[in-house]
This record gives sequence, C-alpha cells and structure tokens, in this order.
Amino acid sequence: MPVPRKIIIDTDPGQDDAVAILLALGSPEFDILGITAVAGNVPLKLTEKNARKICELAGRPDIKVYSGAIRPLIRELVTAEEVHGKTGLNGPELPEPTMKLEEQHAVDYLVETLMREEAGTVTLCPLGPLTNVALALIREPRIAPRIKEIVLMGGGFFEGGNVTPSAEFNIYVDPHAADVVFRSGVPIVMMPLDVTHKALTTTKRIDAFRQLGTRVGLATAQMLEFFERYDEGKYGTDGGPLHDPCVIAYLIKPELFQGRHCNVTVETASELTMGMTVVDWWGVTKRPKNAIVMRDIDHDGFFALLVERLGRL
Repeated sequence: MPVPRKIIIDTDPGQDDAVAILLALGSPEFDILGITAVAGNVPLKLTEKNARKICELAGRPDIKVYSGAIRPLIRELVTAEEVHGKTGLNGPELPEPTMKLEEQHAVDYLVETLMREEAGTVTLCPLGPLTNVALALIREPRIAPRIKEIVLMGGGFFEGGNVTPSAEFNIYVDPHAADVVFRSGVPIVMMPLDVTHKALTTTKRIDAFRQLGTRVGLATAQMLEFFERYDEGKYGTDGGPLHDPCVIAYLIKPELFQGRHCNVTVETASELTMGMTVVDWWGVTKRPKNAIVMRDIDHDGFFALLVERLGRL
C-alpha cells in the first residue's frame, strides 16, 4: 500500500459535500489532516456543525474540524437553502455533534499546517467557496509553492452556470477568492458542472446506498433523495448532479475523468457575468494554462466507487 496522500478538505456541507467527506473517510488512500468549514451552502455556524455531524456518522470523531470564513472577501454571502434545506443536511435525522470544534481559525490552521508539513505533500480539496484558501494565500504567500495541488469543485464552461446563467454557485459566492486561487500558481484540477452534471443520482443508484444496510448507507440515501428533488425539478432529469464527491473520486481513481490543461480566468467586474469561469478550452488566447479542467466522467465507475467505499464505514 502506498503512503496515504495528505489532504485537507475545505467544505460547506451540503449533502454532496457530506458524501465527499464520507468517501474520503472510507478510503485508505488518504491521511485527512483536517476539515476546514466555510460559509456557502448555508451559514458558517451550520457548515462547521454539519462537518462534525458527518465525521460522527462515519465513526470518526478523531478528525479535527476548524471553523473559517464567515463571509466572502468582498461581496455579501449568498446561500442555497432552497437546494440543501434549512440545516444544509436535510433528509436524515442526524444528532447534534458531540465532538468539539477546534479553537484555531481555519485560515491559521491552513497556513500553519502547510508551513509545517513537507513541501509538496499536502493536497487541498475545496468543495465550497474558496474564501478560506484565498485568505490563507493572502496571509502567507509562501504556502503557494508548498501545496502539492488544489483539486476543487467549481465553475462551468459548456454547461454555463447553475446560480446565474453564467456562474456556478461555489465560484459565484466568492469570485474574488476564486480569482486569488486561480492566479496563485498552485497546480489546480477543476471539477466543473460539465463533469458533475454527468454524475446523476438516479433512483437505482440511491437504492444501492440504502441496500448497504448501514447507518451511513441509509443516511446517504436520505440525503440524496432530498438533495436531488431541486435539480430534478430544475433540469427535468432522473436524479440530481452529485458535484463534490468528484473531487475525492479523482484523487482515488483519476482514470474515471477526462479533461485538458487550459487557462481559467474568473470574472470579478461584471454583475451580468460575475463569477463566470472563462475557460480557454480551445487555446485561443496567450494566457498561461493554470488548471486541468475536467469535462467527462465514467459515471458508472464513479458510483461503483462511492458505494464500495461508503460500504466500508
């Protein structure tokens, strides 16, 4: 068995964030150094609580959870209760967490950890707005060359946006933070809507989680049944896109995904297209390539991996 990859998950749970965290917790490929919470799908007081709920659901109260940015760098916070419910984890009845929240602020934790760990050994896995990561890069620019890579869920190109016609939610919530991250020089892998909209939680796929016969399997099925109802109504599909677990699945089985190296620039000036990820897919500009942008996924292989790994919890 190779040495587990050190990761920090930055997240705003969210049902799909929860499944991503569960996937990581069920996978021996990872040494999860910590989980940092950010405001996004719901306010920060709920995202940090939800992260701890998921750790306890998986039987991992040893994971350290840190609370981070309460709002975006510049803009007012936009949340998505219409998608995720008032708690962010509507669906199952999960008990209030008993594990403690770490006292250190998430941004301080990110800086301290990245400066302490051997350079090039820690991967950041942002599943929500990029506020915490951007603040860490602003506070201590020396961390940038020490990060192995940033594998994030956010943006869109051929699919357009899901919160405005041109912007995906995570990037739209804090476009200025996303701009900092994409300009940082850190190697980036981007999981946009173009990929996640091909990973649909069909009835059969949700049933596979329920048939695990475990607390994790049942809670996952209940979360996804709640989560998919919004997108089924919006897009007219059988199932909703399962966004955030694509980040973790890529780190386990990169062969499930296909994409290309391109330049990605984030729109921060126009209210009409605020938060749009301008992807130079066809190489029509001279802008340097700063991200591997994924476009295709083996969706059957992806869900098989999810069921197998969550089945270990």
